[in-house]
Amino acid sequence: MKGARREERRTEKGREQEKVTTKTVKQTHAAPLVGTTLVAPTCGSPANTYSAILSRNEAVKNAKRLKHFLELRDKYVQKKVVFEDPLFPANNSSLFYSCPPPIKIVWKRPSEICENPQFIIGGANRTDICQGDLGDCWLLAAIACLTLNEKLLYKVIPPDQSFTENYAGIFHFQFWRYGEWVDVVVDDRIPTCNNQLVFTSSGKKNEFWSALLEKAYAKLHGSYEALKGGNALEAMEDFTGGVTEFFEVQDAPKELFRIMRKALERGSLMGCSIDKVVAREQTTKTSSGLVKGHAYSITAVEEGPQKVLKDTRIRLVRLRDPWGMAASPKCMSNDWTALAHSEQDKKRLEPVEQGEFWMSFLNFQNHFTKLEICNLTPDTLQDDSTSNWKVTVNEGRWVKGCSAGGCRNYPDTFWTNPQYRICLLEEDDDPEDGERDCSVVIALMQKGRRKERHLGAVLHTIGFFIYKVPKELHGSNKPLSKDFFLYNSSVAKSKSYVNLREVTERVRLMPGEYVIVPSTFDPHKESEFILRIFTEKKSTSEMIEGANEADEPEKDIKKKLKTETDKKKKVKPGKPEEEEETEEEKQFRYIYQQIAGEDMEICANELKGVLNRVVTRHIELKTTQFTLESCRSMIALMDTDGSGKLNFQEFKHLWNKIKDWRVIFKRYDLDNSGTIKSFEMRNAVEDAGFHLNNQLYNIITMRYADENMELDFDSYICCLVRLEGMFRAFKAFDKDGEGMIRLSVLEWLQLTMYA
Repeated sequence: MKGARREERRTEKGREQEKVTTKTVKQTHAAPLVGTTLVAPTCGSPANTYSAILSRNEAVKNAKRLKHFLELRDKYVQKKVVFEDPLFPANNSSLFYSCPPPIKIVWKRPSEICENPQFIIGGANRTDICQGDLGDCWLLAAIACLTLNEKLLYKVIPPDQSFTENYAGIFHFQFWRYGEWVDVVVDDRIPTCNNQLVFTSSGKKNEFWSALLEKAYAKLHGSYEALKGGNALEAMEDFTGGVTEFFEVQDAPKELFRIMRKALERGSLMGCSIDKVVAREQTTKTSSGLVKGHAYSITAVEEGPQKVLKDTRIRLVRLRDPWGMAASPKCMSNDWTALAHSEQDKKRLEPVEQGEFWMSFLNFQNHFTKLEICNLTPDTLQDDSTSNWKVTVNEGRWVKGCSAGGCRNYPDTFWTNPQYRICLLEEDDDPEDGERDCSVVIALMQKGRRKERHLGAVLHTIGFFIYKVPKELHGSNKPLSKDFFLYNSSVAKSKSYVNLREVTERVRLMPGEYVIVPSTFDPHKESEFILRIFTEKKSTSEMIEGANEADEPEKDIKKKLKTETDKKKKVKPGKPEEEEETEEEKQFRYIYQQIAGEDMEICANELKGVLNRVVTRHIELKTTQFTLESCRSMIALMDTDGSGKLNFQEFKHLWNKIKDWRVIFKRYDLDNSGTIKSFEMRNAVEDAGFHLNNQLYNIITMRYADENMELDFDSYICCLVRLEGMFRAFKAFDKDGEGMIRLSVLEWLQLTMYA
């Protein structure tokens, strides 16, 4: 489906307009045909390109995972009892989170289902994957591609597991998850009805590797229901750790056929589907017999001259339907026989069983809407060379009201998104078109959305922009400012914002420093993510924290405190300090004496009264008024002599701070609402002299912003008072000025309980 295009709204003069494009990708989840035997598809022959993926697993981590599984298995073998997984129990919580199945489910072990159960019979292949009553054809299409990719297959499905030797009802599988391989242990209790497997099964009634693999994948995501509907790219990536590409077939490059052929030659996993026009469309089949909203595997791509017309070339694509026994579509082609010039060719090209079929490339383009490719290396499919890529993995998080700023359509908040600086040090050895530039592949993946489906989570629409860092900011770790993004265009970006788990783009950049800004399309969309950056040559990348430079917060606050101390000490020689008071200061002292009373100190109740009387007079400040607890916190943080009250100097210091902070507050109350947006709190805190990192800004938002992501005046003041007080407390403990303190338990409790 063609995505809607939304033009970015800009008002700045002299800046190039950029368009942010969104695409909505529909998940494939067609249910199986009732009464059919379901056989999964296959993939083309693999190429020797997996070493880069497999080598990312450190031997030590592999050994630890294997040791954990073996220790657990041996423990149950010695006890002579079978394993029952407490983390994925055989009950409804593992089956569903919203829709209970319409049939009665009985969990059984394979030995209770059939005689002589086997894990794998004669090697894992496409006939071992038959779809059941779960709409996870996208997963099965990916598993089928995996079966002809032996190295990766036995990475995901560790061998030497059986129902006879050392059997204890425990099996394990490995999946790539967000930068590393994880080992998932399951017991062998499988959902059944009338002694038949309810979900994925094998064509061989006593073979169970595919059913157990599906169970492990369901455990990884929380339940079987969590697997309903998806894109084959997700599972392909979880099986390989590769780099994904997504094409709208109608908008794909002209050389799409060559891209597909090269993908299979390099061992890439590939699938396709047809989008439904509307989500609840009644007719799922097209007039040609293909199924909408259903995942197909692409198992081969062939090209060759016709036997009769030598000048005419045949271009064919071989596909496989996970339903297996469904009738071949009307658009199928038998032209593959024209490419079979020998018995060996015929054996290689002939569809092995019902469900697998050839069709012309032209028909493929006319019928299918979506093409998904998972490359085992980031080598561009439009380049015949193979490179050794360097990869860095950065983790991040979009936090509502703080660092979830949305795309460039939202200039007031876009700048608050996480920023990642990359330094490209060397150009490629073999540059394209003679340009001395660098190849960079950027892959942005949102984390955990499928596992959080039971909480209502859906895939966000995500993308990224890339900006050239100005020379004056080279080597700095400060984030680019709001003004920078208002007046500078990006040098590269993702083609569109799309609701896929991962968005990938290959770009070419000149050597230098750049900033990558990943974001959701709309602001306030929360999620964790990883950003993978692949380069052919040496590079460095890091998240811009904003306060990582050599104790910057401590230096700034110490400078402030020193300045204030110097002011206090600065009196004219030979004259007492009292004579230096101005009329205004005298008036202030008089007012203080009236408030403080006989003890000449202000308690929390007295502070509350005076602050609320003053704030009430300023109708431009929205406030629920300062609470007694807020005033106690202010006293605790400004109390330097431990009296629990404020003396004149302490109160004066607090009062002057509040006056200065009020000016800053009004500066960022852009709509005169009496509040400031949580996004603007970052600038307000900076103007107040505090330079914090992203984690602290996230904490401030969560702690002080309301449900509308706004701070009223009293919340704003309480936040700044706390920052001021905590910096002062830190300085008091940091006697050597090293920027580090060591506290005993009692000192820590004393500091935190009073603050």
